[in-house]
This record gives sequence, structure tokens and C-alpha cells, in this order.
Amino acid sequence: MPEEDLVELKFRLYDGSDVGPFQYSPTATVAMLKERIVSEWPKDKKIVPKSASDIKLINAGKILENGKTVAQCKAPFDDLPKSVITMHVVVQPAPTKARPEKKIEEEEAPQRSFCSCTIM
Repeated sequence: MPEEDLVELKFRLYDGSDVGPFQYSPTATVAMLKERIVSEWPKDKKIVPKSASDIKLINAGKILENGKTVAQCKAPFDDLPKSVITMHVVVQPAPTKARPEKKIEEEEAPQRSFCSCTIM
């Protein structure tokens, strides 16, 4: 594949540091990008994703879907020659399952609501 067809991407982390830039084929999927980010994640960060599913990628204000390709995610203004596209990375761990005991306690707890009106 000619080098001019490759898209250069870097990924901005939560603290302002970057991972990359790396060159990708326009046919690379967002899921592939996420896997690369997890493998290249700096070891000195407090927040570390455990898997690619813990990461959300944002480009041009949109959360990118795993099945989309790099070419489908490019914003029109990113067509400048030899430009590096910056995508933002949000680490959002998968939600843990809530304990059913806690839900039962909440349901059994009597709900108290207070309302007071004063007419003068």
C-alpha cells in the first residue's frame, strides 16, 4: 500500500499526554485502534484500561463505533495533506454488577417525602 494512503493518528489521553502518532490504513477499524492503544498505554498512568472495551474514542465530537473504519471516521477538515489527526481517549471501565441485596434493601426502605406549604 502506498504510504500516501496511510492516515496518521495520535491519541490524546485524559491528562493531556499523547500516545502515537501511528500510521493506519483507511480500512483499519476503530476496534483495531483501541487494541493498539491498550497495548501502547503508558505504564506510569493512574488510570489504565484493562481491555479495549474500557476505551471510548472521540473524533470531531463524536464517539466512534467499533465497526467503523478510519476512513468513515475522518472529519472533512482532516483532509489536509500530511496532517496528524488527534482522537481523544476516554477510559470508562465496564460497569460492575450491583448487588441484588442492595436493591432489595432500597425497595424495602420506606420512602418519606415531606411537603410543606405556607399561605399568608
